[in-house]
Amino acid sequence: MNELNQADAQGRAQGMGLGFLAGYVDTLGFLALFGLFTAHVTGNFILIGAALADPGRSPVLLKLLAFPAFILGVALARILTVLAARREAAALRPALLLELVLLLGFMVCGMAATPLGNEPGPLAMAAGLLGAAGMGVHSGVSRLLLGHLAPTSMMTGNVTQIVIDVVDLLRGAPDPGLKTRFTKFVWPLLAFAAGCVAAAFAFHWFGFAALLLPCLILVGLMLSARPAAVPQAQAKVS
Repeated sequence: MNELNQADAQGRAQGMGLGFLAGYVDTLGFLALFGLFTAHVTGNFILIGAALADPGRSPVLLKLLAFPAFILGVALARILTVLAARREAAALRPALLLELVLLLGFMVCGMAATPLGNEPGPLAMAAGLLGAAGMGVHSGVSRLLLGHLAPTSMMTGNVTQIVIDVVDLLRGAPDPGLKTRFTKFVWPLLAFAAGCVAAAFAFHWFGFAALLLPCLILVGLMLSARPAAVPQAQAKVS
């Protein structure tokens, strides 16, 4: 029972840490890089459409390139899990390390690109693409290695599930797992929202150097990860 409680506590910490990180990085990228979404890349399609209809609205090339960069990040996460499974090793720490390296590159390139002009230069482009790739790894890790947790970067589904659970709680639905599921989804959502607010203030105060905080969160998650067991989704790879 004690091990079960520890696993629940670790899962809650992972969900909250990754949720905070995703909201933080996405908000900072949006504020710093001409409205670029690094985690919620489908939102870039809306901005691309608006920019194409009104060319003076915002730079569009970075948003176009962010999507393949995000895809590359997901692909790298998948390749890493396949290689780790063939070696019968856990992939969580290496995957988080990959995300950390990409976010550090985002931070360094962004700092080097400061001050930004009206259009993203090469360093600003590199910062945005590294950020998108890092959040692609983030999404891949959530799906491949942490599937038992609620999603930590796309919150629409979480909000939908939370509303369904609240309605069922209020009507007294006979579901023994209802409160557990509600808790599973609500904490990453609250952490994501907190990350969005924190990033807005942190970027105002520290610029791209504010990305040091999500990098430290990744270090903490790496140190607390249990490397012994190969995740079920990863173990199925042949």
